[in-house]
Amino acid sequence: MREAVHISGVPSSGPGLQELLGQVARGDQAAFTQVYDQVSGPVLGLVRSVLRDPAQSEEVAQEVLVEVWRTAPRYQASRGSAMNWVLTLAHHRAVDRVRSAEATAAREHKAALLDRTPDFDEVSEQVESRLEREQVRRCLRTLSELQRESVTLAYYRGLTYREVGELLSVPLGTIKTRLRDGLIRLRDCLGVNA
Repeated sequence: MREAVHISGVPSSGPGLQELLGQVARGDQAAFTQVYDQVSGPVLGLVRSVLRDPAQSEEVAQEVLVEVWRTAPRYQASRGSAMNWVLTLAHHRAVDRVRSAEATAAREHKAALLDRTPDFDEVSEQVESRLEREQVRRCLRTLSELQRESVTLAYYRGLTYREVGELLSVPLGTIKTRLRDGLIRLRDCLGVNA
């Protein structure tokens, strides 16, 4: 059996950690103070090596020590040393904190992506609008050149019938006839009921 190494060079007097945990299991607060003094440094060191954040490390170390107080009756000497048991609790708690932080970050990232995704109605409206524009373009191609030119000037450029007639050097009556015939053909092509 190996001899315990003491950092101060002087072996500590009094009960060992295993015996102290037994006393803590029975609710001995003075024994817990001694357990705290022996394990708080190693616990904080282990937790800090996992978390890297000093503030979170202190918080998790405190949680571990509270857990040692509450779960001391579960310690079984036959399964390992008292220090290993405490450090295992610390490691598990630190890893749980890392996983929790990663899960929170993943949820926040997913929520941010959902916020940037357009609503279903907006997407369907855009698709529907594109399809309608394409159908109008297709139907405009079925018009005669004169009809298409008159409809484009009047409805896409916003010119009045008179302005269309002047621009094309065509009498107003002829422009009205071209537009009427063109619009009837567009209506039929688009399947609009009059």
